[in-house]
Amino acid sequence: MAPETTSAGRRAVLDRAARLRQLPEADRDAIRIAQDPQYARWLDQVTATGGCAHPIHLSGTTTTYETATGQVLHHYDTRDEPGERLLVRCRNRRATVCAPCSRLHAGDTYHLVRAGILGGKNIPDTVRERPRLFATLTAPSFGPVHRAGEHCRPRRDGGACEHGRPLGCAAAHAPESPLVGQPFCTACYDYTAHVLWHAHAGMLWDRFTRGVRRHLATAAGLPQSRFPDHARLSFARVAEYQRRAAIHLHAVIRLDGPAGPDDEPPPWAKTDLLADTVSAAASRVVVRTPYSPAVGELALRWGTQLDVRPVHADGHGPDDDAVAAYVAKYVTKGASETGAGTDHRLTTWDDITHAPATAHVRTLMRTCWRLGGLPEYEPLRLRAWTHTLGYRGHILTKSRAYSTTYAALRAERAEQPGRLPRRAARHHHRSALALPRLRPHPRRGAHRRRDRGRSHCQPRTRVRSTRSCGR
Repeated sequence: MAPETTSAGRRAVLDRAARLRQLPEADRDAIRIAQDPQYARWLDQVTATGGCAHPIHLSGTTTTYETATGQVLHHYDTRDEPGERLLVRCRNRRATVCAPCSRLHAGDTYHLVRAGILGGKNIPDTVRERPRLFATLTAPSFGPVHRAGEHCRPRRDGGACEHGRPLGCAAAHAPESPLVGQPFCTACYDYTAHVLWHAHAGMLWDRFTRGVRRHLATAAGLPQSRFPDHARLSFARVAEYQRRAAIHLHAVIRLDGPAGPDDEPPPWAKTDLLADTVSAAASRVVVRTPYSPAVGELALRWGTQLDVRPVHADGHGPDDDAVAAYVAKYVTKGASETGAGTDHRLTTWDDITHAPATAHVRTLMRTCWRLGGLPEYEPLRLRAWTHTLGYRGHILTKSRAYSTTYAALRAERAEQPGRLPRRAARHHHRSALALPRLRPHPRRGAHRRRDRGRSHCQPRTRVRSTRSCGR
């Protein structure tokens, strides 16, 4: 007789069910998953995603054929997975959104930047002897703000602005003080210029790099059109939000030969010459905004605070590893961590009111929203980027020849199955080809990703994949 059919057995089952009902829902869910026959495979998926906080749920099928014979090399169906779904990383860089993926992204960024400074990851070690700089370009002033330090903004005359607000502050603010970065007078602060400067920061950087190339060609006595035949400018830069909610850019800049890191630069390429041209180009860049009847035409420039430090192989200057770690640290920070915006898109005007930000940042958001409604600024898509205060660029950008890529680093990591349990590694290997052929689950459609697959077949084997969409 089964234990459940006896009186004592039935009481035990009922007592167990009553105890389960008293547990929190998360605990009951964990017990249910642990008792599932596919628990081991579910654990393998979680391990393969590195404990991602918001994994993407994929569903569908993939079939890989050999082109010559039509033979089926592999068929994969998510119906064999727990819950009929395959979990993959969200790969969000922001620590406030997903800490595990953020740590992985920071590590990839560190190796990406470090390879361009010291070599490695298919970059020759000789790049350490090239002219290299660590430069910081800042935003201009849009109005006086409170600063941290011994004295904020001391003024002997005790003057006031036209709105009656004092223009000086003799207090000593701590770095973590909420007053740091806030404007003295919000009516005097140029919020419009602040937002439009953010929206054109990418164009400013593009014209800056072109200006560096022109100045280098002029200094070397070359026609500007012939500069690519003699040298190549490589860089990696990261954007960081300051306490005043304005970004500034940290950049590693390197000078190579025309073929890139595998080619030696010409004899005239020196670190001092590169530093001088960077300073000259930054001071001369001007970007003019489209004319608006409400705003006019603004001339946007870099700020006067320009920091250019040569990176030398002999140790005189910033440490190579410290520069890479510095850039990697800021690439995982979102706008919310610095108090400059939020990490989630804002879709309505009311969303700004409820955004977890200071009054200064909310004013910038409202300015973004208002300017985004003007037809002359429609190409800037300011309303779509209200949560980043109008900044539309990537947090990290690099030139093609600077170093390796994120895709190469992820592929290298995927080809190390020893880091995962054997079964998880086997499924992870299969899913690398199948992932691009699957579709996000309807509940996870907001996390749609467009990654390119990698074939793990033999080098001379040509394959083609098909997918089933009729589920």
